[in-house]
Amino acid sequence: MTVSFFDQFMSPELLGVPLILIALVLPWTLYPKPSARWLKNRALTVQNWSIGLFISQLLMPINKAGHKWALLLGSLLLYIITLNMLGLLPYTFTPTTQLSVNLALAVPLWLATVLIGLRNQPTHALGHLLPEGTPTLLIPILIIIETISLFIRPLALGVRLTANLTAGHLLIQLIATGAYVLLTMMPAVALITTILLFLLTLLEVAVAMIQAYVFVLLLTLYLQENV
Repeated sequence: MTVSFFDQFMSPELLGVPLILIALVLPWTLYPKPSARWLKNRALTVQNWSIGLFISQLLMPINKAGHKWALLLGSLLLYIITLNMLGLLPYTFTPTTQLSVNLALAVPLWLATVLIGLRNQPTHALGHLLPEGTPTLLIPILIIIETISLFIRPLALGVRLTANLTAGHLLIQLIATGAYVLLTMMPAVALITTILLFLLTLLEVAVAMIQAYVFVLLLTLYLQENV
């Protein structure tokens, strides 16, 4: 048993090489390659159908100028889902439990949406900092508040993904440790705890997919304000 439950969130190393690099690259090697044939296999058919469904839902409220982001958002959604799902396997490491990894994904994409808004429609983009009809005395305060909320957006994206996955992994490890300890003392209670662990694992699979979807959905909302 590990010394601390939080040891599972430390990036493991092998011969001085951080294995988080392998964990970040591994999903790309698992995706089936596109086929030149018209009749694809079942895996590609299901993948294309699900990705198309997700992207159509994400881009529905955005105008045609934002549809250029479809490939990027679809790739990001599939990548984060795969990272989250692979982290649920035994003896694996979940890179998305690291705030630095999530911020590395959130900050550049958020900054790209802001820069697009400033380039294409600067008046509209700056207008978000000051709502229409604001009293004169509240103008400086509201500008400061809106500016802070603008810069907090990428931090909120990264913290939300990190906190949800970290809490789920901790809870799974706590219940698994409890079931292992109770196995010899109270087998009936250990069996009930194991069933609870199985249900919690199913819930964590759903959380892994939902949090990836929420991450990309919020990016599309930020993009909608600037295109």
